Amino acid sequence: MRLRFPKSSRLSRVSEFLRLRREGVSVHGKFMILSVLRGGTDMETRFGFVTSRRVGGAVERNRTRRRLREIVRADRPRIAANCWVVLVARQQATRADFDQLRSEWRALAQRSGMLNSEA
Repeated sequence: MRLRFPKSSRLSRVSEFLRLRREGVSVHGKFMILSVLRGGTDMETRFGFVTSRRVGGAVERNRTRRRLREIVRADRPRIAANCWVVLVARQQATRADFDQLRSEWRALAQRSGMLNSEA
């Protein structure tokens, strides 16, 4: 599997985010909140990234979003099929280094049950 992260693999509509919030399960961490919605076989695995103005200025928000996208992109082969995933960055995420973000992502993903065994 190629480790690309095309825009077609991202959640973009407000209705999708609202459905995930209403029907999904959330796991909270120090740097981010992970929400997961498991679907049927007709649901394609897609991801959403939220960085509000509370996180910081545009530079900090964009840097944080790029880091989260890269972390998820690298772990895509381990993520279960047929689910929607949203990562909401918290204010502390801008001060965290890449390894801290990655370790928290993996811990939250493991707790949510969305990771397959080592792929």
